[in-house]
Amino acid sequence: MAVYYSFHYTRDAWRVQQIVNMGVVEGQPILNAQDWESIKRQGTKAIENWIADQMKYKTAVVVLVGAETHLRPWVKYEITKAWNEKRPLVGIRIHGLADSNGKTDTAGGNPFAQVKLQSGHTIADYVSLHAPVGSTSSAVYTSIKNNIASWVAGAYKRS
Repeated sequence: MAVYYSFHYTRDAWRVQQIVNMGVVEGQPILNAQDWESIKRQGTKAIENWIADQMKYKTAVVVLVGAETHLRPWVKYEITKAWNEKRPLVGIRIHGLADSNGKTDTAGGNPFAQVKLQSGHTIADYVSLHAPVGSTSSAVYTSIKNNIASWVAGAYKRS
C-alpha cells in the first residue's frame, strides 16, 4: 500500500519522517528543506505538478495533522484534489510525536473542516481524523505504528 502524505512541512517534517521510517506503509519521499524551497521558488504550477506526480498511483491520501496543518493552503489544495479525484482520504493527528527538540505540540484544528462542499457540508463530515492514544511521544508512536495500516485501509472512499 502506497500513500501520499499531506502535512505542514516546516512545522511537522520531523514528525512525518518518524512515520515514514516506521515502514508500515509506503509513502512518497519526503523532500529535504532545500528541495522543497527549490520547488516553491518555481511557483504555484511547479508545486501543483509535484503534488500531482507524487499523488499519482497512490492508494490513499493521508493527512498528518499537527498544530497548524489546518491553516496551510497547500494541505487544503491536496485535500480538495484528493476529494475531486475520488481518492481515499484519512487523517491522523501527529502533534503527540516529539520534534527534533524532543517537544510535542498542541492539537490543531481539523483540516477537513476547512474544505466546504456545494452541499453545505465539509469533508470533515465524511473523512475520519484519527487521534492516536498515549500521553508520551513513545506511546503515540506505538499507537500510530500499530494502527496506521488499518486506518489507511479504512480511509473514506467516495464513489
